[in-house]
Amino acid sequence: MNRILIAAVLSFFVSLPVYPCTSAVVSGRATPDGRPLLWKHRDASDLNNRIVRFEAADGQLAFVGVVNGTDSLAREVWTGYNSAGFAVMNTASYNLKNDTSSLADCEGVVMKRALGVCRTVDDFARLLDEWPRPIGVEANFGVIDAGGGAAYFEVNNYEVTRYDAADSPEGYLLRTNYSMSGRRDEGAGYIRYDNAVRLFSQAAAEGCITPEWITGVCSRSFYHTLLERDFSGDEWVVDQDFIPRRSTSASLVIEGVKNGESPAFTTMWTILGYPPCSVVLPVWLGCEGGVPALLQAGAGSMRSPLCEWANALKREAFPIERGSGSHYLHMASLFRPDGSGISQQLLRLETEVYTESRTLLDEARRIGKWDDSRVAAVLKNLEQSVKTTFGFLVK
Repeated sequence: MNRILIAAVLSFFVSLPVYPCTSAVVSGRATPDGRPLLWKHRDASDLNNRIVRFEAADGQLAFVGVVNGTDSLAREVWTGYNSAGFAVMNTASYNLKNDTSSLADCEGVVMKRALGVCRTVDDFARLLDEWPRPIGVEANFGVIDAGGGAAYFEVNNYEVTRYDAADSPEGYLLRTNYSMSGRRDEGAGYIRYDNAVRLFSQAAAEGCITPEWITGVCSRSFYHTLLERDFSGDEWVVDQDFIPRRSTSASLVIEGVKNGESPAFTTMWTILGYPPCSVVLPVWLGCEGGVPALLQAGAGSMRSPLCEWANALKREAFPIERGSGSHYLHMASLFRPDGSGISQQLLRLETEVYTESRTLLDEARRIGKWDDSRVAAVLKNLEQSVKTTFGFLVK
């Protein structure tokens, strides 16, 4: 039995109810411009995500973050950053829990609280230390701050283990769905971790770990390290152990600031929906109108338009609904030799988004403040380009 067939057979016997997120914490030492990055490639049971802006209230900081479509009251946040430049995300871990407490799945509550009160990585450490036990989590929390801090906290109900990116030889850390401080060979995401290690190692050697590279390459990579090949040129593949998966609901890169730079220039480069069928848009908390309407809840709905369009295109990529058909990805709808695949067209649009957004962001950094009217004009043009492209692609 060849290796590809083995992978196909194994995919139908996976019974562990995991949501396989992939992530990175990158210190400024590993990026071309010295700004830290926080990457969360999110897999979830709720595939309809939106972005919510939370205004400062009751002594807390303003913040922006990812919220589930079913969470009408926005009680939980799954990745985000605040007005102090502090950012947080998590990946579920499945080799840390060592108690019998029934309290669980509180990660979104912890992160929402952290965004409201934390300014630094050390603040987050104190928040975890002071949180009543059991905490109700089993996770790898990634955080960065405006002072250059960048770290993972591996946390279960009673214990916290910290890993600083500055202490790693490469200047960055990666996590999927197991923890380095957890039980050996338990958990999930080992092949996806190897996929990410391969990608980041190459990019680090070339000095190109940027948001553009992460969303454009990592979030859409179909290289499989165990099988040692890139499947993006195939017609059909089994959706198993790639970084993007059918269960992927968002991919976000939070770009921090340099020491001494205003936290107002922190940027959350946001893809909602299945990344191969979506496109990035910037989110800026530090200015008026900095959260694109296409990322927020639509009229009379808790769902964002961009996420809805991406989900519609994903149905073309996963067109078989009967039986075990959902395991099969029609790769040829995403990538075609003539460049007309869904992902290829959206990547060209993404280049436009980054180019125009970078021009605006660089202007703001240069003069030391945002021009709200310029932000509104640029985002309006970008959103119109996104609407036009998806109007053509969504059948």
